[in-house]
Amino acid sequence: MAVQAAADFMASKLAEAEFGFNDALAVDLVVQVRSRIYAAAELQGLKARDFACTLLGVISSKLGTMVFQVGDGGVVIDVGAGLEVPIAPMAGEYANMTHFVTDEDAVNVLATKAFQSAAGRVAVFSDGLQRLALNMATNTAHEPFFAPFFKVLASASEAQEDELQAALARFLASPAVNERTDDDKTLALAVQIP
Repeated sequence: MAVQAAADFMASKLAEAEFGFNDALAVDLVVQVRSRIYAAAELQGLKARDFACTLLGVISSKLGTMVFQVGDGGVVIDVGAGLEVPIAPMAGEYANMTHFVTDEDAVNVLATKAFQSAAGRVAVFSDGLQRLALNMATNTAHEPFFAPFFKVLASASEAQEDELQAALARFLASPAVNERTDDDKTLALAVQIP
């Protein structure tokens, strides 16, 4: 629901004559996501906290790139200078705690970073993959983790999409990954095809 609300918000923005890749865009996006979740909770007689989730994303075009994040997980992008981690992964006050887009202070904990160029490679992942995907001591991308994904994605055709998704699901459920994490494992990837 959060991702769909964010996508709907961006679709409406793209219909406008112009908009900026800035903090205001990210704040408006989070407010829209929160509104959708709060409305669904009310409709179902539940609390918004029952829909608690983190929210990470990348908006990119030839005009620029905006990275935004509420909660744990991570984003790795390449806007022309190699893979980088634009926002340090968030953690809550205690172990296994995080911030959620449904929290009252979601806009206050929202982290953003804007770039003047388009992202050529993007990976967004849940906290269960952080120890595999990042060098936590230096807050840098672990290039060997990402390189095979980006290589395959850059040369894949649309007809291979289902096959690639199945292969990614098998990898995320593999013993090699499960031995390193017992947390959720979500990975979204994108490459810009010239």
